[in-house]
Amino acid sequence: MTRKAPAEDPGDARLRVGPPKDYAAGIPAVTSSLRHGNAQMGARRTLLTLLRVNQKDGFDCPGCAWPEPEHRHRAEFCENGAKAVAEEATLRRVTPDFFAEHAMEELAGRSDYWLGQQGRLTHPMYRPAGGDHYRAISWEDAFAIVARELAALDHPDQAAFYTSGRASNEAAFVYQLFVRLLGTNNLPDCSNMCHESSGSALVETIGIGKGSVSLEDLYEADLILVVGQNPGTNHPRMLSALERAKGRGARVIAVNPLPEAGLLRFKNPQRPAGIVGAGTQLADLFLQIRLGGDQALFQAFNRLLLEAEDEAPGTVLDTSFITAHTHGFEEFAEHARKTSWEDVLEATGLTEEEIRVAFREVLAAEKIVVCWAMGLTQHRHSVPTIREVVDFLLLRGNIGRPGAGLCPVRGHSNVQGDRTMGIHEKPSEAFLDALGAEFGFEPPRHHGHDAVDTIRAMRDGRVKVFVGLGGNFVSAAPDSEVTEQALRGCRLTVQISTKLNRSHAVTGEQALILPCLGRTEADLRPCGPQLVTVEDSMSMVHLSRGRLAPASEHLLSEVAIICRMARAALGAQDPQVPWEDFETDYDRIRDRIARVIPGFERFNDRVRQPGGFALPHPPRDERRFTTATGRANFTVNPLTVLRVPEGRLLLQTLRSHDQYNTTIYGLDDRYRGVHQGRRVLFAHRDDLAARGLADGDLVDIVSEYEDGVERRAPGFRAVAFPTPRGCCAAYFPETNVLVPLDSTAAISNTPTSKSIVVRLEPAVGVPAGH
Repeated sequence: MTRKAPAEDPGDARLRVGPPKDYAAGIPAVTSSLRHGNAQMGARRTLLTLLRVNQKDGFDCPGCAWPEPEHRHRAEFCENGAKAVAEEATLRRVTPDFFAEHAMEELAGRSDYWLGQQGRLTHPMYRPAGGDHYRAISWEDAFAIVARELAALDHPDQAAFYTSGRASNEAAFVYQLFVRLLGTNNLPDCSNMCHESSGSALVETIGIGKGSVSLEDLYEADLILVVGQNPGTNHPRMLSALERAKGRGARVIAVNPLPEAGLLRFKNPQRPAGIVGAGTQLADLFLQIRLGGDQALFQAFNRLLLEAEDEAPGTVLDTSFITAHTHGFEEFAEHARKTSWEDVLEATGLTEEEIRVAFREVLAAEKIVVCWAMGLTQHRHSVPTIREVVDFLLLRGNIGRPGAGLCPVRGHSNVQGDRTMGIHEKPSEAFLDALGAEFGFEPPRHHGHDAVDTIRAMRDGRVKVFVGLGGNFVSAAPDSEVTEQALRGCRLTVQISTKLNRSHAVTGEQALILPCLGRTEADLRPCGPQLVTVEDSMSMVHLSRGRLAPASEHLLSEVAIICRMARAALGAQDPQVPWEDFETDYDRIRDRIARVIPGFERFNDRVRQPGGFALPHPPRDERRFTTATGRANFTVNPLTVLRVPEGRLLLQTLRSHDQYNTTIYGLDDRYRGVHQGRRVLFAHRDDLAARGLADGDLVDIVSEYEDGVERRAPGFRAVAFPTPRGCCAAYFPETNVLVPLDSTAAISNTPTSKSIVVRLEPAVGVPAGH
């Protein structure tokens, strides 16, 4: 049976706002999961599919990268995971008839939600230059078009190859191999727009751009700081881990500009107390910090730690660890002691007493884990902020021992694995040496474009072919109008996708849609069913086995699409690469990965062990730091205080609860009290009143940047919400238009989506549907 998608784009005409929730999950999460599943898949398919999610003989959730526990529940999924599975396993279909009915101009005017709700793509489609519609095309002709346009380039660097974090390890490895054989390192990925700041800071300070903790470390911690993160919506299974840690005696401090329901109280639907009881209070302390104030908070903690050590020498700092394993302590300590309380209080919006109460929790804890997400990574000073977090943990030896460490919580399910596989515009010399030796070629050594630089290059005519392996680049990128204009200037845009999204409606002169299998689907080859692997946020690598029948007989796997594209584009230039063998048997790809990437020795054998295997992590495993100094590096980070002009607010973009990255599952944000709409602006009641606005008024949000260009997002409902004074929030991708392309984090070049200076004006132009 084929289920029909919504025929109308609902807009926000039915938007209503109620009080926010003070708990997460519970019965509402169960009913929401089942409702989404039934609407997309039907009852029987919902049950059979969800019971396979995150199981050792099942498929990895296509949502977030939170790791699986050793002992798994039969229902090892969360509400957002259920929504992600329902979207992929939907019975709705987007066929050639759909594209014949809907012109490009119409599709470009539809919302991300409406486009996603139409269903799974079924055929390769081609939009010729000047064409108003996509039309069906054979796979052979599609690959020939890609080969023709790549061959017509003056230089391989005129092509860019984007990757979403949902691509498997095997697909990512052959993708980067193809791109480097072509002759470029233009491999932008979704990491550039989220956790690039984490990787930049961690590589410099501890020698590896990954977190240093396991789930067991989280369970053993005395204190867990959850900073700039909303696990109740973005990583709901993390709440179960925090609940278990609380059961073992851990304390939790939540540091966030918004009160998040999941950190207030968690009703675990897998426990009776979570169904009928009050649930578990997770956060023992909530610090409602101003946007961008986290660096100041950790700098204050570091000053207080040094002063506590002065008062009781030998009892606070881990001096033996500092002496044996770190570099730069004296310079760091001299700077930290000069931290200004006046600057700290202005930057954080907290009182000194609030900070000292939190510090008493720090002093009482021997083992500390700091978790963070995009609330820390999307500011101009994000890299110094995360360096300061590292300083904080180094002072007491809280890296490289059980129950303690760094925990950047990644988003998409294999975003960390893709980077491990070589999806990076700035690959290491060691990786390129190993890749070149294995496949008998000289890889390009010059750095390529990251996501922001790719947009600039397309805008300026320096990139003419864009290929996207998954994701929705148009809606993920900043400065929406600039990004769309840049893509429209390309000669060819190619999207390898499962579902329709805005990147299929905003294209180059020519466009291809290459539909691929989803992770829930069986990948059957002549030699048998194929398995793929993923790496979670904590460096565990495990198998994923799809079971469902493919949505269409015309679909190919990501691996097959890449291998056939490579054969068409490279021709006889790559005799060392057995593309046909790779497409037929993914074990052969894994054998090559094992010879190129350290830590993957005996890959095929080890990944078939129950639960997979952990990749090596020198700081965690051996307290060995592969930095330029050979030690963990303390750093000196001048304090940044975000000062907003009079009458302006500081805006952060965020997700709703019915959303994962750019995929919109529904129009509700249950935890924040928003229903049937997305164009809302959360702001403090007093900030609204100071501007002559009231709860419920319609406003235009206008961003101001040093380039003198004003960017406008029209027609948002003002919602009085408990935000810090001077700060506000709204959903992306609707507010990506406000993020200037050139406003990026120092070093990492990540868009500053969490610190946008805006002013509010009474709405002038209201989008359709209001």
